[in-house]
Order: sequence, then structure tokens, then C-alpha cells
Amino acid sequence: MKGICCLLVAGQGFLLAGCVTPVAVTPVGPNPHGPENTSAKGELVVFSRLHGCTEGDNPTWYQHSDYSIYNLQGKLVKHVGNAIGRYEQAPLEVALQPGNYLVRSRANDYLRVEVPVLIERGRTTSVHLDGDWKYPAGTRMRELVSLPDGNPVGWRVKVQGAGSGSS
Repeated sequence: MKGICCLLVAGQGFLLAGCVTPVAVTPVGPNPHGPENTSAKGELVVFSRLHGCTEGDNPTWYQHSDYSIYNLQGKLVKHVGNAIGRYEQAPLEVALQPGNYLVRSRANDYLRVEVPVLIERGRTTSVHLDGDWKYPAGTRMRELVSLPDGNPVGWRVKVQGAGSGSS
């Protein structure tokens, strides 16, 4: 009887975890001070939560977890297996048409997060969800987007318009 009760409690926990609303943040864009290139597309790099991989007697290695990219209508654009190679820790760079997208991913200390991203022509938008981002010294916090715990995840999208000094 004790075993059945434990299974029921564990099952309820899994059901509740599946209903958890993902954490959403404000839009992330390219580094305003970063390099540009002449490509017609932009790049997205997501440093999603790291997970350990094992194989036989080999030592454990870590890779960034998979994530999905959606358009603003909620249609899946791409599911990203977020690794360059079998034993590489670096995340995959994804080329996308310029525009606005939604990234659904796992993050350190969060089950799921939703991050709106802006992809600009010839620029790279990076989203840092692994808790390991070292943004440049002297950066003002108002230039960054952060998770509710205060952990910065990327550059805030610059608002175009009056008073912004943008062309």
C-alpha cells in the first residue's frame, strides 16, 4: 500500500510539473556593440541549460539542451539539437531570416522559459540561459534582459523612435 501511495504522489508531481507556466522575459536582441557582417540572414545562439551526457565508461561531458524556435503565430520554425558535435559543449549557431521569434528552452533553475528574440540582418543574437554569461564590464543593467532571479540572459532590444537617437 505504501508503494502505491508513493507512486500516486509522484504521478501527481509529474502532472503538476507539466502544467507549470513557463517563465517569460522581455525581448532579447543582438549586442548593440557587436560586430556586423554582410549576410542577408541573422544568427541565433542559445546557451541553454547544460546537461550531462554519459556513454559507457567514458567520463561525463556536458552539452546545451535542445530548444525550439517559433514564429509569432506560434508555428514551430525549427527544433534545435543544440550541439555542434558529439563531445562539444559549444551551442549551435542557427541562421534565421530577420524578424521576431520566440525561443522555448530550459534554463538554469527554471523548468522552461520563453524568450522573445529579435534577429537582425548580419547580426548575432545570443541568449544566455545556462547561468554562466559574463557580460562586458561597465554594462548598465538597463541594457540587459534578466530572468526573475536577476540572472541576465541577453541584450535588451533597443526601442526605435522618439528620443532614442536611432535612425
